[in-house]
Amino acid sequence: MKVTFFGAAHMVTGSCHLVEVEGKRILLDCGMFQGSDYDYGRNADAFEFDPKSIDALVLSHAHADHSARIPKLIHDGFTGNIYGTKPTLELAELIWRDSYGIMKNDNRKYKSPITFQEEDIDGAVSRSKGVEYNTEFFIGDAKIVLKDAGHIFGSAFIELTGDGKTLAYSGDIGNSNAPIIRETDQLGNIDVLLMESTYGDRVHETERQRKEIILEEIKKGCTNGGTIMMPAFSLERTQEIIYMLEELFEKDHTLPNIPIFLDSPLAIRAMPIYERYPEYYDRAAAKRFKESGDGFLQFDCLTYTKSVDESKAINVAPKPKMIIAGSGMMTGGRIIHHAKRYLSDPKSALILVGYQAQGTLGRRLYEGAEKVKIHGEEVPVRCHIRAIGALSAHGDSTKLLSWVRNAEKRPAKVYCIHGEAHEATALAHKVRDDLDIPTFVPELGDTIEV
Repeated sequence: MKVTFFGAAHMVTGSCHLVEVEGKRILLDCGMFQGSDYDYGRNADAFEFDPKSIDALVLSHAHADHSARIPKLIHDGFTGNIYGTKPTLELAELIWRDSYGIMKNDNRKYKSPITFQEEDIDGAVSRSKGVEYNTEFFIGDAKIVLKDAGHIFGSAFIELTGDGKTLAYSGDIGNSNAPIIRETDQLGNIDVLLMESTYGDRVHETERQRKEIILEEIKKGCTNGGTIMMPAFSLERTQEIIYMLEELFEKDHTLPNIPIFLDSPLAIRAMPIYERYPEYYDRAAAKRFKESGDGFLQFDCLTYTKSVDESKAINVAPKPKMIIAGSGMMTGGRIIHHAKRYLSDPKSALILVGYQAQGTLGRRLYEGAEKVKIHGEEVPVRCHIRAIGALSAHGDSTKLLSWVRNAEKRPAKVYCIHGEAHEATALAHKVRDDLDIPTFVPELGDTIEV
């Protein structure tokens, strides 16, 4: 068995790993590069392998950095099947169609390339095969099992057995005690682990602190009388935040009943998929879904803004108010328009709830930029900014170490991927020192023998 890393090595985006096993060539994910203009430009590059030679693709979850280049793979000649859980495949289709719309818009504005067409999306949908958790399936003689990663709705880590070895690929491992979704499954009896390291150098706040911080920030924003902006990833982050806000408004009667706007068409389109698969919920969410009737992920002061006109109307809504909008790293989407309007307002606040990759607007704000450029205009940053690690969909170093420590059998080797160099190296040292497992940080294009 051989593995080659074609993305997410010394970086957080572009997940794409080729496994050669039992005479088959299997891709694990095929995601978009995100961050700087240079990173985005790489999405138009030719694949460093022949797409026609790939027999199948196994998708860990729907986030764009894991799924968004799949239609390009088909456009360039891939004819195999795409395997993932049913929610993952439905959410991935939303990502593909959204990405296509963004590409067309960017092409009109900046003459940037369009890397696939609508028929390629249709081809990806027709080749998508839904698989249940913990159910074996085969690609040739290679056996594959998807297990719950607890990261986003339908997310999986992948255990692949062939050539006398078992490889596990983490995809993204979820945060502990996240709303709606279940906890991460136990890692099995494996030989080699490819493990994400997004937060490999830090420990998140606890679940209790998570709720206390968000409550504190909303109350502070209400007292200041400004606009609370929350850039959130459209899949899972947004739904979990709404779920948590509903709980806070129900239980804390000191919380002002301010208007909250979900200004993310993609997140709104994802809501019916969540409602179609309640069997993927944790116990508390399943109970709330059963009791809510048609009101799951909705509450009185929450408004969905689907159209552009509805989004613009938020500007005249009275303050204090709260806006949840994509994109999560502030690389585009409706959050950019709100940021342009409110970043300069000392009464307003920006709450960062997900990972901010290098080169993104979110990262510059996280690192304390005093002014930023939005749509060619210089915007001074005067609003309050707070990052809440506990609201991330990624597990921290403690969670990742515990997951490996409590495996059915600890792997003989670990490769830290899907992390910037510092974070990946920090986690590699912890795994090596705490668990006595040889651990490596591969470079882009490296090939390993399992």
